[in-house]
Amino acid sequence: MPFPDIDPIALRIGPLALHWYGLAYVAGIIGWWINTIWLTKFTPLLNRKDIDDYLTWAVLGVILGGRLGYVLFYKPDFYFTHPLEIVQVWKGGMSFHGGVLGVIVATYIYTKRRNIRFLDFTDIATCGVPLGLFFGRIANFINGELFGRVTDSSWGMIFPMGGPNPRHPSQLYEAALEGLLLYIILMTSATAFRMTERRGVLTGIFFVGYAITRSTAELFREPDAFLGFLWAGMTMGQLLCLPLLAWGLWLLFRSQPRNHTS
Repeated sequence: MPFPDIDPIALRIGPLALHWYGLAYVAGIIGWWINTIWLTKFTPLLNRKDIDDYLTWAVLGVILGGRLGYVLFYKPDFYFTHPLEIVQVWKGGMSFHGGVLGVIVATYIYTKRRNIRFLDFTDIATCGVPLGLFFGRIANFINGELFGRVTDSSWGMIFPMGGPNPRHPSQLYEAALEGLLLYIILMTSATAFRMTERRGVLTGIFFVGYAITRSTAELFREPDAFLGFLWAGMTMGQLLCLPLLAWGLWLLFRSQPRNHTS
């Protein structure tokens, strides 16, 4: 299949250029905000002001954590010798796993300051995160980056930066798995199955679900050229999912009803 030739710049206004990747961040944040406000109808754990005031913390956590995670997890040698490149985020290079750590730190500080239980907040907040993942992966596809491994399937695409061989459109697989599927699972669990009544369950489902869907999609994604396959033939993305999987399983195992005193 031919790769759709979409300009990575969505809109130009004079010297200013608005990239699809930037729009993906905006769409993800707005989608998360609307979704989280809607979820408060099903639980008294949070209110509109809690969510509105958290937005700045979330944005800082995602950007700072995502960038530092990429620097430390993927290219530490390069950035330690070129430190000024660290702040040049417009050149690309963000790590979801780093973003998770950044948001966890930001959320912990925020909930402490607001006297909100950490898991009470994350159980609601994590439900909308897959929306951001969906838009981000679509932007990766438009940019022709983070493409898949070589394939002989009929839907293989020849990416501009991927050489002459057709490859899996793994960005779309990730958008479907990490984005749409995980979102449906979380929202169904929160509303139809009333999992908001057990502390830590939705947060656990998110981390377990992300670890499984990301690791599955990584089977079709081309490993980073500067890293290749790592321990036991795993990719960096799969290795970084292991602690998320472990934490998610621990949360599910330790979950308790909200009215429990501990």
